[in-house]
Amino acid sequence: MATDNFKSNEMIEVSEPVRIRDTCIFVYFVHSEMLEADDTRTNLIVNYLPQTMGQEEFRALFARIGEIESCKLVRDKTSGQSLGYGFVNYAHPEDAQRAVKTLNGLPLQAKTIKVSYARPSSDMIKGANLYINGLPKTMTSSELELMFAPFGKIITSRILTDQATGISKGVGFVRFDRRNEAENAIEKLNGSVPAGSTEPMWVKFANNPTAGSQKANVALATAASTLVPLALLNAQARRFQGPIHHNATANRFRYTPLGAPDLLTGSLLSAAAASLTAPASSSVQGFPIFVYNLSPEVEEAKLWQLFGPFGAVLNIKVIRDQLTSKCKGYAFVTMVNYEEALSAITSLDGFTLDNRKLQVSFKTANPRKIQ
Repeated sequence: MATDNFKSNEMIEVSEPVRIRDTCIFVYFVHSEMLEADDTRTNLIVNYLPQTMGQEEFRALFARIGEIESCKLVRDKTSGQSLGYGFVNYAHPEDAQRAVKTLNGLPLQAKTIKVSYARPSSDMIKGANLYINGLPKTMTSSELELMFAPFGKIITSRILTDQATGISKGVGFVRFDRRNEAENAIEKLNGSVPAGSTEPMWVKFANNPTAGSQKANVALATAASTLVPLALLNAQARRFQGPIHHNATANRFRYTPLGAPDLLTGSLLSAAAASLTAPASSSVQGFPIFVYNLSPEVEEAKLWQLFGPFGAVLNIKVIRDQLTSKCKGYAFVTMVNYEEALSAITSLDGFTLDNRKLQVSFKTANPRKIQ
């Protein structure tokens, strides 16, 4: 009996055997919707991979689960360095599902990898990300999932922690499979007091910021998308050229081991950006991210590759020297979604790119001194 073309989870109903002459025939009834769904449930995206992991190691990790049709570790085109994420497409959806259950959250070196479906966009799954504030500092990711699990299928969940101490910031994110599941969670949990806390928590859609914060980010995005006049930057930069290790005031502006004068600080950048006037009817939307300590050779395409896995990128602006066209050491990346921007920041702050440790943040006023 030839049934190789049927997968076990596709067989909805099997008829009684029908004997025709010396042959028994079985009829399998299959839902076409399920066949279509299977095609979209084999492709996985894997985030937070160690930068030292190679293509073969990446494939070997997932090949032990099942047959792989394709596997790609995404690398920087110039340096060949891993960008910390990749894609795996399985031959069978049940293997992809097993990989998510088995490998998601797996510790690898100093990273904890995230394995999830690379799902196509649709109205049913858009806007299913929740932002939660006011969580007890002792709450774990498992406890967070347990609290939200009654409302639907959770795709990912995360509690933000301080990078230096590892202590929870009391803020988390939960991504549901569908928006209506997220809506139910908001209705039931927003304003409730979680176990271990005396204060109510705040549960809202992560991509629905308050009007005030949206206006502030629009103004910053407008400033970030405009090239600061070179004369202004040169005039400020010249004040800090030359030996600065004898000057305590100037030393506040030294953020690289060599104290390179062509890398402008966040304070100088803020002063320059403040001189720009945003148009009264700006159409710029999104959440701008300041990326500092970039190499002079960095290109916009590299930043698209770096930030793209975290969500929709609206605009990227690498600030360049007008004479050499080299990057001045910093850039602006504007993302559409707040939660995705925050996820990019928490993941990429401290990330090593071109042998440089990046500073990634929403604000530019006080970049930290790079050790």
